[in-house]
Amino acid sequence: MPRLAGVSDRDAGPATKIAWFFTKRHLTRLAGRQTETMLEPLRMYAHVPKLLSAYGKLEQASAKLDLLDRRHRALAELKAATTVRCEYCIDLGSQIARRWGLSDEELLALPAYRTAACFSATDRLVLDYAAAMSRTPVEVSDELVDALRAVFGAAALVELTYLIALENLRARFNLALGIGSSGFSEGMVCAVPDTDGR
Repeated sequence: MPRLAGVSDRDAGPATKIAWFFTKRHLTRLAGRQTETMLEPLRMYAHVPKLLSAYGKLEQASAKLDLLDRRHRALAELKAATTVRCEYCIDLGSQIARRWGLSDEELLALPAYRTAACFSATDRLVLDYAAAMSRTPVEVSDELVDALRAVFGAAALVELTYLIALENLRARFNLALGIGSSGFSEGMVCAVPDTDGR
């Protein structure tokens, strides 16, 4: 149950309703389904319309990034979500990852990715980076950055770093305000939160 009531349809202004319409359409395209509470994070942002607008522009720009392939983007964002333990992000991220080609086996193997045969060496680097960036305190080593730069190059590494940081923004915003799962992965396999105590 959210800790604050989000802005209702009745109380939303015209610009907010337009933002919700396009976000609902975008999320439906990404996830392949709609849920009753899919707009819950945006209902919170709508308390500050300027912030909702700025956040919307950030997400629109992020959706256009294309230096990373979908697999590595999905792994990075979902591992960040499971590390921070955001139910909404894990739920939505699992559904997007599935639609982008990750298998149920891979979703379930995320907690033990270092030893899971379904992940490549490059996958493990991405997952290591997402986990290291999403811990508190951040635990990114020079060696990890050097290994990622050797595989992806500087520009794609910056994009990867940004996407993981953005997922942390989403996850920590949702956790602080008590926004839970929305049902995007209902009836399907879903990744599980990390339980390593960090």
